[in-house]
Amino acid sequence: MLSTASLDKIAIEVAKYPAEQKQSAVMAALRIAQVEKGWLSPETMVEVAAILDMPPVAVQEVATFYNMYDLKPVGVHKITVCTNLPCALSGGVCAADYLQQKLGIGFNETTADGQFTLKEGECMGACGDAPVLLHNNHKMCSFMSADKIDALLQELGK
Repeated sequence: MLSTASLDKIAIEVAKYPAEQKQSAVMAALRIAQVEKGWLSPETMVEVAAILDMPPVAVQEVATFYNMYDLKPVGVHKITVCTNLPCALSGGVCAADYLQQKLGIGFNETTADGQFTLKEGECMGACGDAPVLLHNNHKMCSFMSADKIDALLQELGK
């Protein structure tokens, strides 16, 4: 069950739409639920569906379409690396390889201590800042050289 605080945040998002269109808040509701729970379990998606008067499969369709939603537990620090063409041409693949080596994991894997999960991401809309990483879906990190990756990992406790 989602906390009262999360339910209140979802209610604020729902209020932005006409009553008959409250399903329009599905992405925001999923984000709020994921922040609280750390990932979106089937039970959490069913709860979001009930809140928004949507079929659970419709909520699942949204959650599986966008890569910012996690459908299984992830580490405390989820790092998503953009490897789309502009980032790839500007060092995104090298940054991804470096992170895999430093963390000892591949994409869609979590370190044994549960601290880091590494994801491959699609365009993050910051091609001019390539290569870019996203930390926990909220903090974008730009121009990620090996030195900047080392500094980020140190900041995150690695």
